[in-house]
Amino acid sequence: MNKNNTDLHFKKISVVGAGAWGTALAEVISRKGNKVNLWAREDNVVKSINTFNENKLYLPDIKLSKLIVAQSEINNVLNCDLLLMVTPSQFMRDILEDIKNNLNEKVPVVLCSKGIETKTLSLMSDITEDIIPSNPLAILSGPSFAIDVVNNKPTAVTLACKDSSISKSIAKSISLPTFRPYLSDDIIGAQIGGATKNVIAIAAGVVEGQNLGDSARAATIARGFSEINRLAIALGGQEDTLSGLSGMGDLLLTCNSITSRNFSLGIKLGQGISAEKATSELSSIAEGMYSAKAISKLSKKLSIEMPITNAVNDLIENKRSLEEIIDDLLSRPIRREK
Repeated sequence: MNKNNTDLHFKKISVVGAGAWGTALAEVISRKGNKVNLWAREDNVVKSINTFNENKLYLPDIKLSKLIVAQSEINNVLNCDLLLMVTPSQFMRDILEDIKNNLNEKVPVVLCSKGIETKTLSLMSDITEDIIPSNPLAILSGPSFAIDVVNNKPTAVTLACKDSSISKSIAKSISLPTFRPYLSDDIIGAQIGGATKNVIAIAAGVVEGQNLGDSARAATIARGFSEINRLAIALGGQEDTLSGLSGMGDLLLTCNSITSRNFSLGIKLGQGISAEKATSELSSIAEGMYSAKAISKLSKKLSIEMPITNAVNDLIENKRSLEEIIDDLLSRPIRREK
């Protein structure tokens, strides 16, 4: 970390996970003039980035900075003063276990994956605090497509951290005129918004795939937002966070664009394509598939009513037909809006 009076920023930044989002974040950091070590599980991704300055698998036809150096050995990225974790949420625990003995406990860890662990119903922050409890923790979430970020389209995100000085330092280290972090101390709310919106995006996609109309999609988004709020507040999140970038902002983006893997998956499910076939056509993971199961279980554990989330999970797991699910949602009792 460099320190110059009031200017405090990280210079040695590494990224774990070279999917589209991890690669986009590495590109953002490189535009600050800093070398970035980017760990990739796939050897062909490492070769593609280091040979052609392009992630041909996850972000094709985008020329990347020569300051991005892909690594196949994860220990090669741990000599850093800031670490961004961008692995799929269901693999977060295993990756953290792999690096815990070689990562300096003073290095802040920024969690950039959106999801809830299916096996334990744990948030990414819970997993991280359990495995590397001494490392400062932050959450990066919000309405952001990788393709927009690498193409310098204006993007705003939430950066949540309990330590305001660390959050300001992280923000200075990764911000650009076209990539603006807004600060928060609500790590719970920032995570719930990011994880749950993927499930609602699948539901919105189903509505689109069924040609149920824009009014039905708007109703799905609005009622889905109520579900997100209920879960976040029950877990200790702040309602204000959910009305911001990591909640409503992310929800609106994900539910209205075919660039969203989750929305696209929902369209295919709405067209009657099986979950197995629909996901086989995706180049990367649609986190909402796994989050639906975890959030459905969590809602029942906490006695929170989340009918849209439960419906998405039932559809993915083939517990009920699509026709039956839609009929059940439309025939729910009339009640006061909340």
